[in-house]
Amino acid sequence: MKLSLSSQNVIQYLQEAGLSSSEDGATADADLPHSSSRKNLSILVTKNGDRKLLVKQELAQEFNGIPCEFYNEWLFHQLLESFPVLGNIKALSPLVVHYDEENSILVRNYLWEYQGLASYYRHNLYFPPELANSIGNTLASLHRATFKRQKYRDFMATAPAGQIRYQYFNPAQGIDFLEPSIFGKVSSSGLSFYSSYQKYDFLESAIADLASAWNPCCLTHNDLKLENVLVHSRWQHLDNVDVKMIDWEACGWGDPAYDLGTLLAGYLKIWLESLVVDSTLELEESLELAAIPLEILQPSMLALTESYLKAFPMILDYRKDFIQSIIKYAGLGLINQIQDKINKQQNLHQTSLIALDFARNILTRTPEYVVDIFGKSELQILKPFVKSTKVSVVERENNLIPLFYEKTRLRGC
Repeated sequence: MKLSLSSQNVIQYLQEAGLSSSEDGATADADLPHSSSRKNLSILVTKNGDRKLLVKQELAQEFNGIPCEFYNEWLFHQLLESFPVLGNIKALSPLVVHYDEENSILVRNYLWEYQGLASYYRHNLYFPPELANSIGNTLASLHRATFKRQKYRDFMATAPAGQIRYQYFNPAQGIDFLEPSIFGKVSSSGLSFYSSYQKYDFLESAIADLASAWNPCCLTHNDLKLENVLVHSRWQHLDNVDVKMIDWEACGWGDPAYDLGTLLAGYLKIWLESLVVDSTLELEESLELAAIPLEILQPSMLALTESYLKAFPMILDYRKDFIQSIIKYAGLGLINQIQDKINKQQNLHQTSLIALDFARNILTRTPEYVVDIFGKSELQILKPFVKSTKVSVVERENNLIPLFYEKTRLRGC
């Protein structure tokens, strides 16, 4: 029978696993301010000497006999320990200290001196390009080191004993097919979002094209939200900007543009959530009245992309459409953020419909939005990294065969 962890029995569990002793004076706190996942229980355990352990358990109702996502994170950290060239990337240093497959429990060191990048931005309203530069360089180091390396792909394809793993998982998917049962589960604001999403068949077509263009060639994080990037609380006083990337549960062999696009979506979310929305205002007026103007975020988004390309320029030989690909994935990331809120039963603000409209535009009219997002044209961004100043801009081709999707329409919304 699967053990059910709680703040009452977690200390005993750690002692039995050899991760704690009665002399540690450990205390447990199950009410973590950053823990909003409905899939996992998270308990923070504090030991003497300020050492902290984060104990996570996947909830039973989500398990359903499917291989635990924690196995993937444990496998990633085994990869770092097995291949020093990856383990030496400081931002990826192994944190997992224990994995219990039978009970779906993962224990990792808790970096109490760090805070999530989204939280840092939210509390300081300060977006230094140095942070984005460090993130771009770290991400490029991972992608470059594993690029087309069969040994890493084979390692990450390792399956739990007696089970089978898919070699690839394509995360570039749109909204799932909707069932009538959502009317009893989703808020009215969520239904409005789904209704608006379904009005645009060409949006689903653009996402389908993006999914078909997904090009797995290296190890990717696949869930690189700003919340999954940590920055040291004293980074400004250190010789080098100190960041960490965490929560590798979704990692696998994937498309590097997806990771970069997901990060860009995090910056765009900060801008979009600061918009002033009122029925008396036109969209352009709302954009101009944003509490955090896009111009303030552009230097960080540009630094993220340029530092990535500087560390991994060969990706441009492999992907001629790399810049436009990350823009499209950013649009998909905005849609995924809204759906994630709905799944967590959070009410949506009116800015969510504006975010959907913006995502639709950058997915279907990508070349027009490169300058809006980066403050530079695609040619200006790529010029330092290509031999020729002639950069081919890949236009979205019209489908020769129309794409049709069976889907449940929301009626009466």
